[in-house]
Amino acid sequence: MSSPSIEATAASRLDQSWQPELEELLSVGMGAGADLVEVFVERNNQLSVLAEQERITSVSPNFGCGAGIRVFKGQRDGFAATNNLSRPALMAALEQALSMLGLGRGTSSSTWQGLGNLEDHSTGKEQWLTSCPTVPDSADCLLAATDALKRHGQHLQSRRASYARDWQEVLVAASDGTFARDLRLHQTVGLTLLAAAGDHRASISRRDGNTDQPDFLVRWPGATVAASACQSAGKMLKANFVEAGTYPVVLANRFGGVIFHEACGHLLETTQVERGSTPFANKIGQPIAHPAVTAIDEGLSRNNFGSIAMDDEGMTPQRTVLIQDGVLQRFLSDRAGQMRTGHPRTGSGRRQSHAFAAASRMRNTFIGGGPHGVEELISSIDHGLYCKQMGGGSVGATGQFNFAVEEAYWIENGCLREDKPVKGATLIGDAVTVLPRISMCANDEDLAAGFCGSISGSVYVTVGQPHIKVDRITVGGR
Repeated sequence: MSSPSIEATAASRLDQSWQPELEELLSVGMGAGADLVEVFVERNNQLSVLAEQERITSVSPNFGCGAGIRVFKGQRDGFAATNNLSRPALMAALEQALSMLGLGRGTSSSTWQGLGNLEDHSTGKEQWLTSCPTVPDSADCLLAATDALKRHGQHLQSRRASYARDWQEVLVAASDGTFARDLRLHQTVGLTLLAAAGDHRASISRRDGNTDQPDFLVRWPGATVAASACQSAGKMLKANFVEAGTYPVVLANRFGGVIFHEACGHLLETTQVERGSTPFANKIGQPIAHPAVTAIDEGLSRNNFGSIAMDDEGMTPQRTVLIQDGVLQRFLSDRAGQMRTGHPRTGSGRRQSHAFAAASRMRNTFIGGGPHGVEELISSIDHGLYCKQMGGGSVGATGQFNFAVEEAYWIENGCLREDKPVKGATLIGDAVTVLPRISMCANDEDLAAGFCGSISGSVYVTVGQPHIKVDRITVGGR
């Protein structure tokens, strides 16, 4: 069985041939009195495969196409979407978006000058989809991983491996002259295991993601990842529960950065400025974190899960320094954010699909590396907690958070006690309080793949940091 083909979609290739139809839509919208009209067209080919124990239990292909049309007038906007790419359906979506702003199609002619040449970011990407693993190849990789879990693990009740591939072609046109195309490929693979012995339980997961490399799954070291997950499960299965309190904490690199992403990163998006829900709205040029903290968001790093050749408004991404030496520098901004808040666009307008209007969203977001070795952070703590692997959590509108710790160990007298694993820890705090307490950053910055859900749907991101020391934080436990 081969991987499903994009020919199963109803949409034709999205390229320069769409220019006349897009120009007609934009001209009609501008003639109706809009300040700006934007059209986002896409087609996609998605596949997910799930292995449980020794069986493939799910193979789910999905094909889609559609367009989202957004109209701006002053600081207001109207948005409508359709999965029908015929001319009448697109025109109906435009009229619906116009009506939200009290604008009618009208008969006045627009003085709009039309689109320029297509900015095409798809060079070298045309063969990506056909170069991805087939369903049988994907299944073989996942079954090998669940077999490795069985070989390396003990007391395992559940073994799961999953793979997802998302291929997308996008075309963006706007009345400011934007006319851009891109092909995108995101792949993710993960393992989840549940170990149980008597009343003891341990759940461990691992996930990796990649963009732009069709052979990513074939090169993924599933056996090594499985061995690491089983080792963690073995340590955590009969670990003692952590005692609740306030401790200094060392957070590991890679996915440890999820706390900064969730608790602080969202507060630096202009969507939060528009809502009035960020405590940092008027803090540009002021210290909001310890001088040890420099935080960056960018979409340029090769192969990272949040990297993009252009954002979903057709803009080339930038490397955006959010915090420099503890001082807030700028916000992440999209087209609407710039119009409503005055913060310049940063190539951060992102959306899950044509069904969502773009919004300011993170890409690859991380705390930069510092001058210290990891051992320096640990040796500076008499009694505290080392959080090796973070789990899930929740975040409030203004940065309050609680995050479960999947794997943790005590630090005693400046030494990491790997013979003293603890479980059941939850980190509790808020961005305003915690950022000034990140007093040391190690020199081992690294990133991890993730998904981010917000106003414009779920998008691909990476989170990251080096090992960092938080001088004190509330730890929930028993």
